[in-house]
Amino acid sequence: MAETINEIITTVRLDYTHTAGRAQNRFLTGLIEGKIRGQRCPSCKKVYVPPRGSCAICAVPTEEEVEVADKGTVTTFCIVNLQFHGQAVEIPYVCGSVLLDGADLPFFGMLAGVEVDKVHMGQRVQAVWLPPEERKASFDNIRYFEPIDEPDAPFDSYKDHL
Repeated sequence: MAETINEIITTVRLDYTHTAGRAQNRFLTGLIEGKIRGQRCPSCKKVYVPPRGSCAICAVPTEEEVEVADKGTVTTFCIVNLQFHGQAVEIPYVCGSVLLDGADLPFFGMLAGVEVDKVHMGQRVQAVWLPPEERKASFDNIRYFEPIDEPDAPFDSYKDHL
């Protein structure tokens, strides 16, 4: 009589292919050109970066394309101190949310060009881009955000974006 198998432990690999929709395609094309593009909701007027094709609040299509600045305000951040498999950046490093000027949702990216203990909420930063000849349809075209010589943004200007 054969023994019943109740469990198998094995490694599984899942490969995904992501196809960008119209809104994401225009966004990625903009990144190749060194521009950050979002879309404005026709109802509430919020600017989504990256664009989603519809407003999450109003549930209406967003078709108006808006170019936003490649500089903004650090709203939140975390200092990464733990090594993990496949890590490409030396620890410690900082990842954070940047509310780009002209956008209504923070954009996630790496923060560099500053000691990790000097990063703070309200800090003004600007994107550091890959050289144009190295760019492709990827978020990686923005290498990181680094501090710029501007006064910190007042808390009230970003408190609703934490």
